[in-house]
Amino acid sequence: MIRDLKKTKIIATLGPACSTKEKMVELIKAGVDVFRINFSHADYDLVRRNVEIIREINEEYGTAVSILGDLQGPKLRIGIVKEGSYLNPGDILTFTNEEVEGDSTRVFMTYKKFPQDVKVGETILIDDGKLMLKVLETNGVDTVKAETIQGGPLSSKKGVNLPNTYISLPALTEKDIRDANFILDLQLDWIALSFVRHAQDIKDLKELIKNHPTNNFRTPIIAKIEKPEGVENIDEILQEADGIMVARGDLGVEVPMEDVPVIQKTLVKKARAYAKPAIIATQMMETMINSLTPTRAEVNDVANSVLDGADAVMLSGETSVGKYPVDVVKNMSRIVRHAENTHYYKRRNEIIDKEVSCIDERFITKKICLSAVKIAKSASAKAIITLTYSGYTAFQISSHRPDAHILVFSSNPRVLTMLNLLWGVRAYYYDMQKTTDETIIQVNMLATNYGFVRQGDFVVNLNAMPVHDGGKTNTLRLSNI
Repeated sequence: MIRDLKKTKIIATLGPACSTKEKMVELIKAGVDVFRINFSHADYDLVRRNVEIIREINEEYGTAVSILGDLQGPKLRIGIVKEGSYLNPGDILTFTNEEVEGDSTRVFMTYKKFPQDVKVGETILIDDGKLMLKVLETNGVDTVKAETIQGGPLSSKKGVNLPNTYISLPALTEKDIRDANFILDLQLDWIALSFVRHAQDIKDLKELIKNHPTNNFRTPIIAKIEKPEGVENIDEILQEADGIMVARGDLGVEVPMEDVPVIQKTLVKKARAYAKPAIIATQMMETMINSLTPTRAEVNDVANSVLDGADAVMLSGETSVGKYPVDVVKNMSRIVRHAENTHYYKRRNEIIDKEVSCIDERFITKKICLSAVKIAKSASAKAIITLTYSGYTAFQISSHRPDAHILVFSSNPRVLTMLNLLWGVRAYYYDMQKTTDETIIQVNMLATNYGFVRQGDFVVNLNAMPVHDGGKTNTLRLSNI
């Protein structure tokens, strides 16, 4: 029986440490549900090969591992810097638009409008805030001078954050547009947009997706929240995006670090209310890049993210370049599973039963999904089994965090892998060419064969009537296996 499957999903970033088929299989067996491809460091030929390998594995092993393409966004960086460069407090550093090899007095800034955007007195943070400088002067054209407040080693291609500055760069850069089209060519399951500040950022990417030749399936969008504006505008963003990522690296530099834990909890709660998945990312088990054991603080961080109700927890350098990628995932799986099995978790992640202010075209489906979760709870049903073409019912049921397994059957292969990111959802192919009664008998039999339920168990079945029309879910049945 598959009774102890974890519900919170694990996302692993691909990289040199896990780019072979054998290593990917090991990672999946250890608990990976989604592979992330980071387009900040992506070679197109290597990406194509990795995508082929993941799809081969899904075919061979009957898995539905999802692929997330993560756009770089308007990430500001400095250029190449001489080895051994160091900034001491009081040192003056000049940022220039000229592509020079940098040192402790002058560096190349990749963002051309930097001198126009920054103002005297504003803060410049380099390398996730390890270096802090204050703007002394800007000529508004091609140079900015800043005084070092907090010093340290200065090294090549480090990220730059400007917490007090309004950046005029769009969320979709020219590089992002190229990468997004490549992601759509490959038909990846999800696309993540970095540094989302407003709903318009999502709308711009939606327009690009709509105009792409593969627009017969609209690739869902994850909005990465890593700017204060993104936090402030979270409601309008959640209305447009299909999910969010709490990207704590840049967010923790852009806002006061002590605000991040509460922001994380607030964003996860908001996402659940909108029935959209929430991913927690950055530095979750960073010690394990070089160590076989995580710190107790990292164990707490992963567990708390699960207790907060996150759909997925994400690994970055731990799996892409770390020494122990499989061990990291095994440890994370253990932490996740243990946190989910506590009474505290179940109390923190109750059914969301909010008043619906307007009756829209999805009203019936939403109410059916809510009822399914309530009935499953009162009858101690072991599974909620739904048929879907778009995946909408899976998003709704998942957001309520039921104790029962969430089993989704669909004739749309792209939906199967896409849904693997969602909390608790397991998706399987089914062609749906039967009457409602026959369909229920068949999917219940499949649920038994797959080991989710056994004879005597109750299950809740959801359908669209009539079944052939691919309509919206409008029917609920409590069945006994």
